[in-house]
Amino acid sequence: MSTKHFINDPTLLVNSALQSLALTNPSVALDTENKIVYRRPSHAPSQVSIISGGGSGHEPSFGAFVGSGLLSAAVAGTIFASPSAEQIRKAITSRVDTDKGVLVTVMNYTGDVLNFGMAVEKAKAAGLKVEMVVVGDDVGVGREKGGKVGRRGIAGTVLVHKISGALAAQGRSIEEVYRVAKLTADNLVSVGASLKHVHVPGRALVDTNPAENLQDGEVEVGMGIHNEAGSGRAKVELPELVSTMLSQLLDQGDKDRAFLNVNSNEVVLLVNNLGGVSVLELGGITTEVVKQLGSWGIQPVRILSGTYMTSLNGLGFSISLLNVVNTDIGGPSMIELLDYPCEATGWAAPIQKTTWEAKNSATREDATGTDSSVKSSGLKTNANAFSSILASGLQAVIAAEPEVTRYDTVVGDGDCGIGLKRGAQAILKHITENAATGDVVVDVAHIVSVVETEMDGTSGALFAIFLNALVHSLRVLSPGEATSQVWAGALKQSCDALSKYTPAGPGDRTIIDALYPFVEVLGKTGSLKKAAEASKKGAEDTKGMAPSLGRAVYVGGSGFEQVPDPGAWGLACFFLGLAGIKSEDDSWVAI
Repeated sequence: MSTKHFINDPTLLVNSALQSLALTNPSVALDTENKIVYRRPSHAPSQVSIISGGGSGHEPSFGAFVGSGLLSAAVAGTIFASPSAEQIRKAITSRVDTDKGVLVTVMNYTGDVLNFGMAVEKAKAAGLKVEMVVVGDDVGVGREKGGKVGRRGIAGTVLVHKISGALAAQGRSIEEVYRVAKLTADNLVSVGASLKHVHVPGRALVDTNPAENLQDGEVEVGMGIHNEAGSGRAKVELPELVSTMLSQLLDQGDKDRAFLNVNSNEVVLLVNNLGGVSVLELGGITTEVVKQLGSWGIQPVRILSGTYMTSLNGLGFSISLLNVVNTDIGGPSMIELLDYPCEATGWAAPIQKTTWEAKNSATREDATGTDSSVKSSGLKTNANAFSSILASGLQAVIAAEPEVTRYDTVVGDGDCGIGLKRGAQAILKHITENAATGDVVVDVAHIVSVVETEMDGTSGALFAIFLNALVHSLRVLSPGEATSQVWAGALKQSCDALSKYTPAGPGDRTIIDALYPFVEVLGKTGSLKKAAEASKKGAEDTKGMAPSLGRAVYVGGSGFEQVPDPGAWGLACFFLGLAGIKSEDDSWVAI
């Protein structure tokens, strides 16, 4: 777990985070003393007020869900601890409209249920009309272990908030709002998984039992949102993990967890980030979940993916399924309520109802104006030698990946070696599966298409520009034999073309420092070995060279004094690999 935080004082952290909600949404205010975020009074028609809350650390739940069309108020405790009954009582009696009634929604945790329940009873005793719904959607803990406590409340709770909040905004009675909220809660199942436990800011790290820590690659299934242990651990890849989680949610044969028969024609899917998963990775997780749901015969009518209820920076996610059922109130359906607009900073679902229901499956497949064929040039070479020499260079790049990655970790973001390796592997696969034609222009052009597809980022763009220019230069120099002088001339023209798109030159600590010496020496000597050695020296000379271009300029520090430029070194390795296959007299092998 990460124990590093920008704010280590937990009291300051909670209070300042709550203050931010009033800064980012002008329609809400903060009762600092009682940690209550509430909607500011307005001239809008009176409606049923909806209050929720719980321990801090689950943001954006619950404070960021306060706003028009969602919660009327949220009460915060300290991190992972319930607010007091007095805080909650003040929220009910003095921070929301009460004339239409108040619905209190709370997750099924003992402290929350007791404190919110006590406040509800006090409010009732004072003559207010208050109802309370307890949400227990977690299936990670089965019936046997859950016992009388029942299921924990986790991310599915936000769907109860959204649906009941929309209904209240439409002016429905407290009886109807309570009924639909309860119906929603009764048709929810959720389960989470995490790669790590989390560290609470300001809390001493106590490791009394190291064996309880999750090992590398180990996943805890069913982990709660307060660091509680789950139902099991395993070293599994994502597909198997998702399969396990969906089985716990859907398998009616699992009598310990078959809490809900998800058999509705309409199912809502919520894939929730527990706080520490990147947006990129959550997207991959969502795709895997949707794909596997298809094998269960489920095609969700709504898919919500994002950060709704966290466990601080928990490195995990949860899956929630809502069985959409008839509300029987003669009005909007659960889906319509889910789609209903709201104005709360924590709710991220901007796709309109009409967009979902259009089910537009149209794509653009028109290839007009493109021609993937490459015309023969007449510039000939030995096809076998071309493939052999090129393969040797590519294998050298692949072998150098750990070294290039290490260099780039010091002066960049660590992805240079992986990018070069990925490109090299793709080209190697291409030339292995597709025999060279012996026409240099055709063979290089086919490689260009691989680079454009498989190599991204700045280096990918530079290589693509250079190689496209090389194809053009070689075609200009055709027909004939692809001698060392032909290659050198074409490479020199490609360098000139590349200079139109980047100001990089020798001495700027880029791949140019390895490329230009290779081209220059090859033109002068015709020796691949000497050209490769010149490239190697050029790359080595970048060690200690202050960067003028590229990400290294922004990284700062003295790393550039310790290692050569990663891109230059990777390119030099490619040239050295090419030189590993040569004729007996060390002259250029005609490729």
